[in-house]
Amino acid sequence: MLYLLITIAVLALGIYVFMQTPPFGQNPEGARLERTQKSPNYKEVAFRNQHFTPDLAEGVTYWKILMAYTSRVENKEPSKPLPSVKTDLKNIQSDKPVVVWFGHSSYFMRIEGKNILVDPVFSGHASPVTFFGANYPGSNIYSVEDFPELDVLIITHDHYDHLDYETVKKLQPKVKKVITSLGVGSHLVHWGYTENQIAELDWSEKTSVDSLEFTAAPARHFSGRGFKRGQTIWSSFVLKTPHHSVYIGGDSGYDTHFKEIGEKYGPFDLAILECGQYNEFWKYIHMMPEETAQVAVELKAKLLLPVHWAKFTLGLHPWTEPIERIVKKSKELNQAITTPMIGEKVEVGGTVPVKEWWK
Repeated sequence: MLYLLITIAVLALGIYVFMQTPPFGQNPEGARLERTQKSPNYKEVAFRNQHFTPDLAEGVTYWKILMAYTSRVENKEPSKPLPSVKTDLKNIQSDKPVVVWFGHSSYFMRIEGKNILVDPVFSGHASPVTFFGANYPGSNIYSVEDFPELDVLIITHDHYDHLDYETVKKLQPKVKKVITSLGVGSHLVHWGYTENQIAELDWSEKTSVDSLEFTAAPARHFSGRGFKRGQTIWSSFVLKTPHHSVYIGGDSGYDTHFKEIGEKYGPFDLAILECGQYNEFWKYIHMMPEETAQVAVELKAKLLLPVHWAKFTLGLHPWTEPIERIVKKSKELNQAITTPMIGEKVEVGGTVPVKEWWK
């Protein structure tokens, strides 16, 4: 019994020490903590969603999920490297907004002469360790060196598949301004960003970069890089320019906020929405593909770009299932959709990629 207790104590100490390493970041403290606690969305000891949002659906246990992850899923990952296009990001020429997607939820936008990068993950894995959440072969062809100076870096929330320590650390010298969700700046400052670089927004708060206006909007999700959840908020973002509107979705389960955002800020020239890593087990925090297509309609989006797929296996579905389901539902709803390969340009308002390249 003594040996068992010693072993448990050593393991616990090892985990604690490991979780003090830089990739885990740092939760808000001091003045930043005081600001988060004053938020109307911070209740008791954490940020909350607009409506009751359990981590798991009714009747689901973590044991049931563990058993599901040990079961074999046909076509869970690609059988060969993904096709891709290497766009010269430093020399994009267009009078229309251009978006370049890098797989999962990372993408670059060139709009009104500004360079914007959203939720970049180029370390090769979507976790604090290299052996879990590895990217698919062929999906990681871009690196920090491929990017021009960034007018804006957007971080929607602090999960590892959206806020990657290695990537944002390397990007820091190129970034003029970070726009992120309230509290997330604590991680960034811990990693060497300056307070002057960072604008943290609570839901409904706004900030501008020249002619670009960014508004943080609700999402239905959660946050946390360790055991303690909800210490930073999770957001979607509305981007308004003198000529265009873009909805940057982040992660979210389906809820009434989408229709409200569409009525308040729509219509949108482009809505970028998650469509992968879903399951009925956690249906409140990630949308099913059919819900994503419906959300594009509710947002009054002229064009839908589905993301959050084709780079990592974080869910239990076949890797092509998200895009197949959302394309099918979008056709039923008469919702315009674009399906670019990784690295392929989407010129908003022009001819957009629709090839089913995953087949």
